[in-house]
Parts: sequence; C-alpha cells; structure tokens
Amino acid sequence: MATYTKQMQQIVEDYRASGQPWPATARAMAQWAVHTRRWELPAAAVVSKCADDLATAMREEYYTDPKGRRVRLLHAAKRHAGGEQLTLWDDIRTADRLHMQLAFQQRRQSIVGDCRQLKVDADSYSDAHPEQAPIQPVFDFTMDLAELEAAAA
Repeated sequence: MATYTKQMQQIVEDYRASGQPWPATARAMAQWAVHTRRWELPAAAVVSKCADDLATAMREEYYTDPKGRRVRLLHAAKRHAGGEQLTLWDDIRTADRLHMQLAFQQRRQSIVGDCRQLKVDADSYSDAHPEQAPIQPVFDFTMDLAELEAAAA
C-alpha cells in the first residue's frame, strides 16, 4: 500500500502528465487534484488537519518580552509517554526548563537537517553543471544573526 506522501507525489506526476501548466503552484495542483477527484479529504483526516492548523497557528504567535524582543510564545517538545511519542506545546513564560531545553534542541536539529539537505541539493546541482562555478552555501550564520540583531536595535 502506498503511503500518503507517495499518493501526493503521484498526483504531482499525473498533473504534469496531463499537460497542465508547468511550473505550477501547489494550489493549482491541488485545485486540479480535487476537480479530477484524485484527492478527497478522508473523514479521519479532519482532526489531523485541525491539529496541523493549530500547530501552525501556535508557531506563529509572538509576544514582546520585558526587553522589547519579539519572542515566540508557544514551543513544542517531543516526549515519550505511555509507549508513544507526543508533541507537547507549552508557553515560554511558564514552561519548565526541561521542556524549553528539549524544544530548543529539537528546533536546532531541524535547522541542521534543513542545512544538510540544502548542501546535498546544492552539491548535486553543481555536480550536474560542471561547466559552471559550484554553488557553495555558507552555513556560518554568525554575521547574519549580528546584522539582524543590529537592525532590530
């Protein structure tokens, strides 16, 4: 049985094969998939969709701390409880240190994973185009962070 991700990838393949405009937005592909009945929202997905939307909204909520900094309010940390993995959300103003330490470590690992994939993608593109100078992403963000902090001051 194909995974949901594989089903989504097949829809993209079908979209491209159908002669629809390409490149395309995900929204255009979704409209086509719904219109051609290649995709329908299963009843069980309603709760998952709501949970995803709640998580997105929680990631986008900020407050201003006593020093005037714009700070993300709610933070997720994955924990194991009762034999299953749960993603628990907590408020940075009231969360315990363990929760925040886990949340920060997990966000950092996510950033590292994104950087690793960016390196693989850039290396692959550069290898496929040896006649051009390689694209070499810079992964030292020290200056970027300093510039952002200076601009915010």
